Amino acid sequence: MASFDALGAPPTALERGGTEVLRAAIVDGGLHVALRRAFADPEAWGMILADVARHVARIYKAEDDIPEEVTVERIRNLFDAEMDSPTDPGSTSAIG
Repeated sequence: MASFDALGAPPTALERGGTEVLRAAIVDGGLHVALRRAFADPEAWGMILADVARHVARIYKAEDDIPEEVTVERIRNLFDAEMDSPTDPGSTSAIG
């Protein structure tokens, strides 16, 4: 049986409650996600994705001492390139 190395829920969510909106896993080199629409306006996802990028930058700063602005810029550059020309657009379906 295959193993799955899952992250725990954020401590604040465990303490105060909340709603999971995104779960992502890398399987055989490819991204697989489960998500909830969660917001009436899709623009809110822009804020979520920007916040995630900043959290990623903080981890790289803490673990590898890479300046946060360098990591954010690298993420932004590939994000823009991938949005303009996806390497794999994948597929999405609603799961009840």
